[in-house]
Amino acid sequence: MKLNGRRTSSHVEDRRGLSGGGKAGLGLGGIVVVALLTFLMGGDLGDVFRNVASSGGLATQQASYEPTAENEALATFSSQILASTEDVWSRYFASNGLGTYEAPTLVLYTGTTSTRCGQGQAAMGPFYCSADKKLYIDLSFFSSMKQQLGADGDFAYAYVIAHEVGHHVQHVLGTLDQAHAQMARMNASDSNRMSVRIELQADFYAGVWAHYEKAMFNSLDQGDLEEAIRCASVIGDDYLQKKAQGYAVEESFTHGTAAQRMRWLKRGMETGDIRQGDTVSLRDSQL
Repeated sequence: MKLNGRRTSSHVEDRRGLSGGGKAGLGLGGIVVVALLTFLMGGDLGDVFRNVASSGGLATQQASYEPTAENEALATFSSQILASTEDVWSRYFASNGLGTYEAPTLVLYTGTTSTRCGQGQAAMGPFYCSADKKLYIDLSFFSSMKQQLGADGDFAYAYVIAHEVGHHVQHVLGTLDQAHAQMARMNASDSNRMSVRIELQADFYAGVWAHYEKAMFNSLDQGDLEEAIRCASVIGDDYLQKKAQGYAVEESFTHGTAAQRMRWLKRGMETGDIRQGDTVSLRDSQL
């Protein structure tokens, strides 16, 4: 992915080296695969820990924290990708009568951090909090992607960020809040099915971003696109559950199968039209 000379975003909050105060919530222990299940169940985690004790306390500097050159490079890269999503979605909203696009803030942190959705932890993987319109990422997650799933490459990492921005687009358009309101009234099985639809749409929106990133900046080649497809193929619920426990339980899926995630990402890349991504209205068999 060609990013030389590209601008960085001004909507980045760097909390690396700070430890968030307050009660820890939703810890998944040190099991990397389960941590990946949670991201890779990625997206808006507000519905997961909305009722966890709200954050509090002051952030304190971690005296031992020293960012590596690789971490700094990933920070710059992430800021450039966020800037790209700002350029793409701002133009798309303006061109399609959707009003003014309000960009989210990217929070870089290490370990734990406070959010308006509760206490965030690195073990959760990247997530979006609609309550504060921020997406959160501990950059060490990219190393876990590479080491545990073999999902590597700058465009695979860009897809992760674009997926979370996709949840922000859903929030701006009202889709996310409507879905959460419906999920609150559903039983667990129906709520999971609605979650799958929301996550697949975020994948689709990541693909829409890629469509225009390529058109606007000529920054992608076939290898980049294959990286993103490869990443989508190893973050399906079925793949991850089989990797973690040897079998998959369809009723517990919250993000879709590997095939579904690849399909919707590719559809977004190919069409560049958010009207083609109404996953909420489709029957399960159409996903």
